[in-house]
Amino acid sequence: MKSFYPKRIITFIFFLSLLHFQPLMAQENQPVEVTGVVNDQDSKTPLIGVSVTIKGTIAGTITDQNGKFKLLSKSKFPYNLVFTSIGYQTQEFVVKEAGSQINISMATQAVIGNEVVITASRVPESILKSPVAIEKLDLRALRESPAPSFYDALENVKGVQMTTASLTFKIPNTRGFNIPSNYRFMQLVDGVDMQAATLGVPLGNAIGPTELDIASIEITPGASSALYGMNAINGMSNLITKSPFLYQGFSFYQKTGLNHLGGTGRDLSNLTETAVRYAKAFNNKFAFKVNLSYLRGTDWLSDSHQDQNPNNLKTANPSFTALNGANNVAYDGWNKYGDDVLAGSNTVSVSGLTINGKTNQTLNVARTGYWEKDLVKPNVDNLKFDAGLNYRLGQSVELSYDYRMGKMDGVFQRGNKIQLDNVIIQNHKLELKGSNFLVRAYMSVENSGDSYNVKPLADNLDLASGGSNSVWGTKYKNALGAFATNNGGSLTNANLAAATAYARQIADAGRVEPGTQAFETLKNTIIGINNWDIKSSLIPNAPATGGAALVQSSHMYNLEGQWDLSKAVKYFDLLLGADGRVYQITPDGNSFVDFSRPIDQRNVELPDGTYGKNIYYKKVGGFAQVTKTFFDDKLKIFGSGRIDYNPYFDPKITPRIAAVYSPDKENNFRATYQQGYRFPGLFEALSYVNNGRVRRVGSLPFINDGLGYLDNSYTRNSAVAFNSAVNAAVAAGADRNTAALNNRSLLVKADLPTANPEKINSFEIGYKSVLLENTLSLDIDAYTNTYTGFLGQVQVDVPKGAKIGSDAAVLDELDANRDAGQDRYRVYTNAKNKYTNYGSALGVTYNFYQKYTVAGNVSYNKLKSNATDDIFVTGFNTPDFATNLTIGNREVLKNFGFSVVYKWQNSFLWESPLVTGRIASINTFDAQVTYRLPASNATIKIGGTDIFNKAYIQYAGGPTIGALVYASVSFEGLLSK
Repeated sequence: MKSFYPKRIITFIFFLSLLHFQPLMAQENQPVEVTGVVNDQDSKTPLIGVSVTIKGTIAGTITDQNGKFKLLSKSKFPYNLVFTSIGYQTQEFVVKEAGSQINISMATQAVIGNEVVITASRVPESILKSPVAIEKLDLRALRESPAPSFYDALENVKGVQMTTASLTFKIPNTRGFNIPSNYRFMQLVDGVDMQAATLGVPLGNAIGPTELDIASIEITPGASSALYGMNAINGMSNLITKSPFLYQGFSFYQKTGLNHLGGTGRDLSNLTETAVRYAKAFNNKFAFKVNLSYLRGTDWLSDSHQDQNPNNLKTANPSFTALNGANNVAYDGWNKYGDDVLAGSNTVSVSGLTINGKTNQTLNVARTGYWEKDLVKPNVDNLKFDAGLNYRLGQSVELSYDYRMGKMDGVFQRGNKIQLDNVIIQNHKLELKGSNFLVRAYMSVENSGDSYNVKPLADNLDLASGGSNSVWGTKYKNALGAFATNNGGSLTNANLAAATAYARQIADAGRVEPGTQAFETLKNTIIGINNWDIKSSLIPNAPATGGAALVQSSHMYNLEGQWDLSKAVKYFDLLLGADGRVYQITPDGNSFVDFSRPIDQRNVELPDGTYGKNIYYKKVGGFAQVTKTFFDDKLKIFGSGRIDYNPYFDPKITPRIAAVYSPDKENNFRATYQQGYRFPGLFEALSYVNNGRVRRVGSLPFINDGLGYLDNSYTRNSAVAFNSAVNAAVAAGADRNTAALNNRSLLVKADLPTANPEKINSFEIGYKSVLLENTLSLDIDAYTNTYTGFLGQVQVDVPKGAKIGSDAAVLDELDANRDAGQDRYRVYTNAKNKYTNYGSALGVTYNFYQKYTVAGNVSYNKLKSNATDDIFVTGFNTPDFATNLTIGNREVLKNFGFSVVYKWQNSFLWESPLVTGRIASINTFDAQVTYRLPASNATIKIGGTDIFNKAYIQYAGGPTIGALVYASVSFEGLLSK
């Protein structure tokens, strides 16, 4: 299997290339030379780097430093040349005969409203007539946007919510249900999926284009499943790089910046990024490019001390008012690990206490844990390299190979915080592209390097140096008794806070403390152990302590193709496509295991050093899209259908129907209905993680065999209510077992369904227009989405050796019987409710005076509430309102421009299995000035984000972000001759 897919894919594409190459070879006509010059219409100066292409082919070139171009072509006369350049109106010129000397004057265009986009319909079309909402950032917009990098400029796009997990790791989302590991939003680079399969997340731009190689970005909010299949249920972005045929020469980029200017928890720090690019074309037939970049800086810090388990909750100790606030012994901090009370994995139930003269009192106490700042690395870097080879087989077919590699550090939040350290993702792409077809094969290789999971690191630091929960709890209880003896003989409201503080100090004696050599030594030992199991004694030859190492590797093989038959079909345009994907996962004995092995052996390393056979997760799909115009091309109807198949689920059919009505060239109205499906991602489907005494399991039904969490479990929430009632009854004098049986009705059977793919029904309407002689652009859309079978996580308890409902099962649910009586699971499953969200977005750009432009956008997103609670919290995690307002002038003085952006979003609730809490509203200003030196092909940028340093947090548990100021210089297109 390891060698089958790459070899077969390469052979297949090579065979196709021969099929298309043969008829081209048969054309013996000699190429004809066409030359010309391109100037600026106003200044009459030559324009450098203008793209000159023959319409309907891939043949083309660019203008040199004198605005001149030379193009060799076998095309039959007459044919159209298309001239495009950033900031200028696209022009076409008809070449009627050989020897034509062409002079073109290009007019500047302040507001760009007629860009061509590809992502929305998989074929080139005017952005004004796209059937769905789509945004495009071209090269000029990316250069002029006040952002430290082109990828950061996505934050300014209408409807985009950017989540900053780390300095090196940012994830976009649209239209709700946001999470830092956002597998509902597809991220492509030149059509290649950038996800890291086993990590279960697209890694932002960690493996994407460099600052010098990006040409444009296209963002489609909302479902795109009808054409792109799985993972495109919330939207997608496509980063498009520069062709080595059109952008040649040597380029250099250097950025220096400062962050942590105060209020972020770290000292003032330096940020640097260096990039180089070289591209060269030979006779318009062969071209290559090479890119290299390196970024290094001090990461943003997650260090919020909010308590998500205040004392008024049943999971704390609401009967004892003395334990409010800072005295809460069941404290569960946002960015503290090992104190995870809400997950039920790091608590001790201290029973049999006498408090205020009442006997048999119980305290729920959290282990002390460790702060995230003591567990993660402060410094991060990102190394990127890519190289491409392109060969043109005539005028209509191009064969290319691209290799891409990214090495990154950072922190991201899934069910827990993960410290990424030396993660390496590699990508190989082979593509054959013609004017009406595309065949693309790529392989992604992932290695998690020296990464580790922060939660088991904290758990095992506590357990290895502070003792097991039972040992620690006994020391804590004895210390309470000793305090009572030494302070009047009893525990009361007056001394309870001091007593619990003393008890924690005694119970923690000997625990390794941050800043000591013992802490660093034990921490490094745990990070190096590939075993998160707390109960290490259950595994033969297991180390003395559990570990935290994240050891994951995978291969992803993808083959896809599309064929535009529009010229062959008489009455309508037809596009056909198909794709197939295989994930190959190497079991690590931790996150992924060989399920063919016995349950008690799945985490055991075999003599050959493996953990069993490789795991394969597959899907295939195909689509057809028909488009037809009516009423003199004023009405365009789109109809598409897709079918996807995963061997674990029934085939799913995904339709889309859309219409675009353009009564004139300025006004364009659209309406779209589509369905979408999302098969569970790799981690959602196949994970098998023992994480803090709670095993997180995938959604595929065979994982449940022998475990019983689907049909023999209680919900964890009901178990919390049950134990709270039992403790109250015991405090009133009841026997604990009798109290448990008397409160059995509080235990709720989980009754989890066998997981199915997530489904969305989406309806969207919109309007786009460019008015007032191309100076005013309007873009508005409104949507409603209905999710069925929303995938999420629910925590359940499985009684050991007992059927739920029996007396034995009820007694097993007592907190006092946690280890001996229960197995706890966090299960990926489908929600029982339907969820509907709706919203709208408006974007306006106005060139109001000379080259002064003001632009603004506002988006509204809302989740409709349900009458009944679900089995888990879905986490909409999106502000109701968000807006950007930009004012700028790309040339307020000659070669000097500026741009200022104000960003605001309102407060909202963030919900996740790790942290739930309120996110404050955000108000920030970004600014940048740009100075161009045309003679040197250089651009200098000086700017900053959040320039008034108003520190903010984007998601619960996430880092505190503050001002970042930067200066950069770039030289492009040097040595192009």
